[in-house]
Amino acid sequence: MKDEEKDTGRIEAFSDGVFAIAITLLALELKIPHTVEGGEEGLVRALVSQWPSYLSFVTSFCTILIMWGNHHEMFRHVRRVNTGFMVSNGFLLMLVTVVPFTTALISDYLNKVGAVVACAVYGGVFVLISIAYNLLWYAAAKDRALLRSGVPEQVIRKFTRNYRIGFPLYLLATVAAFVSPFVTIGICTALWVFWAFTMRRGEAGIHSS
Repeated sequence: MKDEEKDTGRIEAFSDGVFAIAITLLALELKIPHTVEGGEEGLVRALVSQWPSYLSFVTSFCTILIMWGNHHEMFRHVRRVNTGFMVSNGFLLMLVTVVPFTTALISDYLNKVGAVVACAVYGGVFVLISIAYNLLWYAAAKDRALLRSGVPEQVIRKFTRNYRIGFPLYLLATVAAFVSPFVTIGICTALWVFWAFTMRRGEAGIHSS
């Protein structure tokens, strides 16, 4: 068991660091208003006017947090890695580092002319992240090559089902930007709530099996 854990230790530690940096960078979009006119009321208005930054920050923070949780949960069942798995994980981490950029787009353009494009890019990155998660899980679960011995079949089916659901829904969120940018934000928010719920329920099922 110790050898199995050590085989994935370095890639887990590196991945955790990338997730931590990405989630921290989100806070850079929370700007302090300067040269505000109108005293305290002016400052309040300036803070309220930055609501797109708050909305995008909360959505992206929770999404990255849930992605990290799912990544951690996946690695609980992985005993070793190979080249394909490492490449897939690297592809996923590259996309995770892009989330602060797409969050900045939302912050700057959600209430401007470029809102449609900004939200389409935001959703599109999550489409690619969904693909990366599917590739990563496929590399681990194919013929159980990288999984720990004794992983229940129901757990494998749960991960496979959940990751497959993500792609069409994030694609829908991307296309929905051309209908209303707020629909894109709404779908992305609903999805991180869904992932949080299924991850929690999955943990309960695993511990009871």
